[in-house]
Amino acid sequence: MTFAGFLAYGGALAVAAAIPGPGLTALIARALGSGFRSSLAMSLGLIVGDLTYLTAAVLGLALVAQTFGEVFLVIKWLGVAYLAYLAWTFWRSGITPENIEARKGKGGLFTAFLSGLTVTLGNPKTMVFYLALTPTLVDLRTLTVADYAMLVSVTIAVLLVVLVPYLALAARARWLLKTPRALKALNRTAAAFMAGAAAAIAAR
Repeated sequence: MTFAGFLAYGGALAVAAAIPGPGLTALIARALGSGFRSSLAMSLGLIVGDLTYLTAAVLGLALVAQTFGEVFLVIKWLGVAYLAYLAWTFWRSGITPENIEARKGKGGLFTAFLSGLTVTLGNPKTMVFYLALTPTLVDLRTLTVADYAMLVSVTIAVLLVVLVPYLALAARARWLLKTPRALKALNRTAAAFMAGAAAAIAAR
């Protein structure tokens, strides 16, 4: 695979990742609700989800995904249900000045990671990019193991460059809001983002 091919793939991925969608919306909401550490774990889940689809495309499993669409449908609705639950949680209780540190100190990183993975696997935009567009950007028939390793590296680097600034800014905005009134607005905003992400996935 040529340098131009990797560049085209990386550019297309950057544009796709930067366009607001269910995954990015859920990540911002997580950063607003739980801070940088939790949202970073979620972003790693998103990245693993992307790598799952990349691997599926490289292995020529686009046909399998079409044949066993019910599996992807189940994953999609699991993602919708989880996001809806998070939206309800943030709307009902959310964050208070007393529990900000406690919430950040709790574990939950694996849960955050798993939610990112579930959202990505159920995101139609991600499916379309890797299972439909990637084969047009990458010649899968001539792809070597070294090429695949490079694609994985490019994918991780591009997604981190695109996602980390989003979650860092959202997490910083969270810490700037200290009053109960502002925190209530923050909770409702996070709930709205989560609900919006769930609705976006369910509607597609």
